Amino acid sequence: MEKTVYVIGHKNPDTDAVASAVGYAALKNILGYSNYKAARAGHLNPQTAYIFNKFNIPRPQYFQDLQPKVRYYMPKDFETVDENVSVWEALGRMESTGLRVLPVTDRNGKYQSLLHYSAFAQKILTVLNPEKPRPIATSINLIQKTLNAQPVISNEEDSKLLKYTVLVGSSSLESWEERLKSHNTENIVVIASNREDLLKITIENKVKLLILTSGFVLNKELRKLAEEHGVSVIISPYRTSPTSMLIAYSMPVSVIGDLEIQPVHLDDTLTKIQAALKSSPCRYLPVIDEQNKVVGVISEHDLVLEPNVEFILVDHNEMSQAIDGIEHYKILEVIDHHRLGTLSTSYPITFINKPVGSTSSLITNLYKEYRVSIPKEIASLLLCGILSDTLGLQSATTTDFDRDIAEYLSSITNLDIKELSSEILLAGSQITGRKPSELISQDMKIYNEGKICYTISQVEVGNTKEILDHKDEFINELEIERRSNKAIFSAILVTDITQLSSILLMTADEEFKPFVTFPKLEENVFYLQGVVSRKKQLVPLIAEQVASYKG
Repeated sequence: MEKTVYVIGHKNPDTDAVASAVGYAALKNILGYSNYKAARAGHLNPQTAYIFNKFNIPRPQYFQDLQPKVRYYMPKDFETVDENVSVWEALGRMESTGLRVLPVTDRNGKYQSLLHYSAFAQKILTVLNPEKPRPIATSINLIQKTLNAQPVISNEEDSKLLKYTVLVGSSSLESWEERLKSHNTENIVVIASNREDLLKITIENKVKLLILTSGFVLNKELRKLAEEHGVSVIISPYRTSPTSMLIAYSMPVSVIGDLEIQPVHLDDTLTKIQAALKSSPCRYLPVIDEQNKVVGVISEHDLVLEPNVEFILVDHNEMSQAIDGIEHYKILEVIDHHRLGTLSTSYPITFINKPVGSTSSLITNLYKEYRVSIPKEIASLLLCGILSDTLGLQSATTTDFDRDIAEYLSSITNLDIKELSSEILLAGSQITGRKPSELISQDMKIYNEGKICYTISQVEVGNTKEILDHKDEFINELEIERRSNKAIFSAILVTDITQLSSILLMTADEEFKPFVTFPKLEENVFYLQGVVSRKKQLVPLIAEQVASYKG
């Protein structure tokens, strides 16, 4: 089974993370790997959303987290059976395909019940109990199809699902007629062979269906009589005994499916469904979507297999910045431009990490290395990823490699670098009306230095005044973030894209505050002249302060 491979950036993704994911998934598709898809570990920030709308590019799939869920472990191949199909036909499909269960659905594909061998055995034994014979819920058409019988006389009600009493015509005429009359309020199916006198009485009592066995054919007189009395007639290719047995198998699966087994949903966690799986007699559960339509089945055995998805990480390599739950899945590749983090695997992977200004630059270079052309919309997106992450090629992280790649993409797309930079940076700097909590979380990264944790967010603005006017609200939100992450400090780097400098708002543990050596503007606010890069400029300085704090 081919697994789906998702290319995904870090939590709270910025433009570079999303552009890299889309660009690399597109490259894999061009190279013939159709199972690779782009994904994102958070909502698009205003700048990224603006870019996707500008170039009319579909947004990658959103993942809130990667906690083990049904959708990641259920097999992709499954079958369902329509509720009007006979048990005989359904069992034949199960035997030929090796399936142990079949979800029973209505004509719209919505779940009704689950057909499994335990349910079948229980129901069929009840029907075939000679001490307590019970009517069989079926239709004449299903009986005919199950027996592969030859239709002789058909009627309008042959497709109607009714409860039928099955009788075998094998007694004296007198007792037979009495027996028919004792069931005259019921829908009767009679199995008989070559006794014309018995057949005549049977037809005159207006049974619903007459099944002829042993190759017997009605004469013209009896046929005319059956037509006049509305009796359907079929010829079974089997003798009386197997014919009688097979009628029980003509029941539709809707009658015999297990109604007690409730379905689970695609996004149910494995922890949530384990009790239901354990109590299921067949150890299988049907899986449905939001419209109650069956989309698969999952078994206890599936839970011990590897999940059906794998991942490629772009624009990050630290577990603290990866989407929650990634540790449950196989990571195939990492493509990044940040410092090395704590990520480790028990198997070799492709790992590309270079000191450049943007992961989008690395993705673009891979297109060149593979000698494949870049679709124009992907080239536009990758150019935006570079310009966003390097502040229009003005950041200290910008390298000649980034500049060359940007010029290459500009020539492909016919987009002016300066104009596009101004446009997308302006789109990202609009903060009016947005809550401090939103601005802090939209591009927040969690860093771990041994047992010490801290968070740094970043936002780009045209003027820092609006942030400072709401300083107390930002400090309160940062303190909430610090406590929730058990961090020694939480900060937000507010970068002025017109001055190419930043201010840093920080709330910290009292013991850490003496180690913060940045120029102080006011309480909890620091001025960072010429600092625009969190990765290359701020984090190394912070790391030194944390090291001093650790002693």
